Amino acid sequence: MHPIMNRRTVLMATALGASTTLLQACGGGDDEPQRNIVEIAQSNPDLSILVEAVVAAGLTQTLSTGSLTVFAPTNAAFAALLTELGVTKEALLANKTLLTAVLSYHVLGSKVNRADVPVGKAITPLSGGFFKIEATGGLKVTDGRNRIANITATDIQASNGVVHLLDRVLLPADKDIVATASALPDFSILVEAVVAAGLVPTLQGKGPFTVFAPTNAAFAALLAELGVTKQALLANTALLTSVLTYHVVPARVLKAEVPLNTAITTVQGQTFTVNANLAITDQRGRVSNIVTADVFTSNGVIHVVDKVILPRA
Repeated sequence: MHPIMNRRTVLMATALGASTTLLQACGGGDDEPQRNIVEIAQSNPDLSILVEAVVAAGLTQTLSTGSLTVFAPTNAAFAALLTELGVTKEALLANKTLLTAVLSYHVLGSKVNRADVPVGKAITPLSGGFFKIEATGGLKVTDGRNRIANITATDIQASNGVVHLLDRVLLPADKDIVATASALPDFSILVEAVVAAGLVPTLQGKGPFTVFAPTNAAFAALLAELGVTKQALLANTALLTSVLTYHVVPARVLKAEVPLNTAITTVQGQTFTVNANLAITDQRGRVSNIVTADVFTSNGVIHVVDKVILPRA
């Protein structure tokens, strides 16, 4: 080889080697990202309160290893939470128990990119409980208290997982099925019936349960259909228990998880079916409609129905 060509070849090889080393040092090329989830949050000024919270809760090491998905609330999201809860940032950061529960509710124990989100289905975070994500005008998260947050950025890759940004802090459920129904005026007759049948302890249990909850109008229509008074219905404990437990499924079944046109077994023992229009056909061939789905509680989910469903007599 000509001496000049040989020197050029050596120079080019040296330069290429230096460039490759520089790219590796900067995390370029096809290498995995060099920053972990905590370091990514630390590099984003809009996540400074989240970083403070992670440090205060002692979760830095947890979020720096493994394979995780973190739904990261922005500073504006934390500011809105402080107003909502009526507390100062200092008070929130000092409440380690609450802080740990809330932050862990934003973490999944595996990496889930946007394309892999199980839309409409229950998602279980590290803290337990559940939330769901729906793709309606962008990705929206419904938390355990039925509050809605928007995912504003997705698939921020880290060496130990992925980060998605949120515009609202998620909160785990704090009311069971009975407490949730009691807080909604349109379920006052249902609550009376649950109390009369002695089912309060059951529906306050661990569950999870799915309750198909008739409205007051649904109960009024049932009274007319049966030709009885409310007092007479509430006094008939055997009938009341049979009817109410026929509205309860011993599992958590979100709207997207309902097995369509398939017999669904209830706590009462008999079955009903639900079609693609979310219409329920009971054992007497009567049809009820699910008018509101996926009201979350700490021990399950409520679907609101416009007609009381009935088992076989």
